[in-house]
Amino acid sequence: MVFPSLHDTVFPLHPGSPGLTQEATITTPIKPASWSYAEGFVAEDDVLAAARARAEEVGVVPIGSGGGAALRFLASVLDARAVVEVGTGTGVSGLWLLRGMRSDGVLTTVDIEAEHQRLAKQTFADAGIPAQRARTISGAALEVLPRLTDGHYDLVFCDGDKAEYAAYLKEAMRLLRPGGVVAFDNALWHDRVADPAQRDEDTVSIRDLGHAIAENESLVSVLLPVGDGLLAAKKVWTPEV
Repeated sequence: MVFPSLHDTVFPLHPGSPGLTQEATITTPIKPASWSYAEGFVAEDDVLAAARARAEEVGVVPIGSGGGAALRFLASVLDARAVVEVGTGTGVSGLWLLRGMRSDGVLTTVDIEAEHQRLAKQTFADAGIPAQRARTISGAALEVLPRLTDGHYDLVFCDGDKAEYAAYLKEAMRLLRPGGVVAFDNALWHDRVADPAQRDEDTVSIRDLGHAIAENESLVSVLLPVGDGLLAAKKVWTPEV
């Protein structure tokens, strides 16, 4: 993680944002020590540490501790009973979500790698999560998500193929109840999204996703600089005409 100085740095705001000027100036730098303090503010236990170790062994990069804590917070605020996760990994983000959900809540987590899901089940079991609270589905997200129930879910968390993020958003808008939240990990993508010179497929996909969410009047959004960036948006209830 690189920590550029933010002192007197000017950041362009998305054009057309109501009530905002085209530029905003941040005069207080975010120091690495403060960032690290915030990332570790909610400590991870031995179960999460073991899940991270398994992730490293199989080449999975899970959400950071700050992002995980944010997911737990969102699940708790929503009093989430039903959550969808794209990208099971070894269960790091799933466990954060489950710990924020209602005690009878069910996590539906999708991953193309069945072995990763086996390791995630081990993580959930080690944490004392009842088996019926975590429904693992092995398969490609864009084949699985269309089979899930419309308007049934409180929270959809996406940490899968970055090139598919726009398609995940479309599915999430269908899956979420009014007031539900969709969240995307890696929204800053290793500091590449903020750099307009970076034009690789994944970076452009994530950047375009941010613009699409910011422009969508059916969503209230926030981009949190935790971990590698967490982009979250609430689905606003709109009365039928």
